[in-house]
Amino acid sequence: MNESAERQILPADSAIRLPVRALLIADRLTADRTGYKEVLSTAPFCFRINGGYAVIFRYGAVVLVGVKSTDESAILSQFLQAHSMPIEEENLELVIKPDQEEGPTTSGTIQIKDCTPGHVLVLADILAKSVALSRYEREIAQVFDTIEPTANTLALSGRIPKGRKALLQLIGAALLAQHRVSGRIAFAEKPDILWEHPELERFYARLEDEYEIIERGALLNGKVGVVASAAETFTDMIDTARSTRLEILIVILIFAELIIAAAALFRP
Repeated sequence: MNESAERQILPADSAIRLPVRALLIADRLTADRTGYKEVLSTAPFCFRINGGYAVIFRYGAVVLVGVKSTDESAILSQFLQAHSMPIEEENLELVIKPDQEEGPTTSGTIQIKDCTPGHVLVLADILAKSVALSRYEREIAQVFDTIEPTANTLALSGRIPKGRKALLQLIGAALLAQHRVSGRIAFAEKPDILWEHPELERFYARLEDEYEIIERGALLNGKVGVVASAAETFTDMIDTARSTRLEILIVILIFAELIIAAAALFRP
């Protein structure tokens, strides 16, 4: 990556504002990399388009920095045609001020000294993780809403919940969410660009702290564990109840067979 060629030279008193849009549009994205001349990175796939930047992440996130609306539509159309899941979105403004400290500001913008590919990749990494975590936080909240009535019924009446299939689906949803959070988005891992540009470590740390990536990821993993544990407990209770009923049925059948045998023995 030739960062010096991409660096924008700005006067000391200038302030350029760029729109930034982060979206989660799919569970997995595979970008067609043919036809792009200004490719800056392959993992994630990042390229320049008419002065803006587009960053595509395999786990379904797209981050656009300074991209015009017409170019934005062209980029997203190739993915939205194939994926129909609801879009998770986050919008903000990137302010370029060469003489100011880099990071989030009290006004809700992100401030940087220069819009380099390194800055874009660091920002895109944080925003992509943030929109992905937002999606999974909402999904896990829905799972909790499903479990709560079942837990209340068990607590109030002592009756074992029915519907083993539904509970198994909850376990599957919890395991899938855990895989997405820890495996796909790897919320605790830093982007590879920091190996090439360690001077961006502070900028990354401030963004990570602002969006609470580590805290949200750890909390989400904890919730996933609770969901999986609760669902497994319910299924174990259902299996135990079924085993007990089966054992009772076997005992009844044995007694019935003994009665039939006794009746045949004493029949005149």
